[in-house]
Amino acid sequence: MVIKVLGISGSPHRHGNTETLLDSFLEGAREAGAEVEKIVLKEITCSSCRGCNACHKTGECVIKDDAIGLLDKILAADCIAVASPIYSMGITAELKSLIDRAQYLWARKFILKTLYFSSDHIKRHKGLFISTAGLSWDNVFDAAFPAITAFFNGTGFEYYDNIIANNMDAFGGVKKHPTALKGAFEKGRTVVEVLEKMNTLA
Repeated sequence: MVIKVLGISGSPHRHGNTETLLDSFLEGAREAGAEVEKIVLKEITCSSCRGCNACHKTGECVIKDDAIGLLDKILAADCIAVASPIYSMGITAELKSLIDRAQYLWARKFILKTLYFSSDHIKRHKGLFISTAGLSWDNVFDAAFPAITAFFNGTGFEYYDNIIANNMDAFGGVKKHPTALKGAFEKGRTVVEVLEKMNTLA
């Protein structure tokens, strides 16, 4: 069984620090034998959640755009890497919009009880958060973690790891960081190896 790894770039800035870090992770996953795909949120149609709560009754989102197909891809993946730079101490509007649009999955799971992820399923599905920030503050990523945690919980993924690099302003970009790209590459390779081993032992 080939491991499917899906990378989601939430940055509106193409090929910037965070997407570059995501690309390095995906290259490591590809080298380990995974089937890899990257979606750039800026390039798809993902409207904001309307807060209508219709999905609480139907389990379906009333908005029919690219977000639904992407969420289907997420549910079909073995590993997802969700990437966002830190903007105003949080994730980007693009990524937050996708997370909000997953409300219909939350409704299926917690209200309608039609969606269930076993503990074994969660253990075999890994989610990683990838992020960069200009500031050197140690807590610059803290406000992003709760939204990412909620997203992984709602889609059936174990929050496996963070790949984060701050102080980008001082370094002059992630390509000049001494360890970030290599570290992301290694984590991409490692998570695929972990999942392959789990499948072998199943």
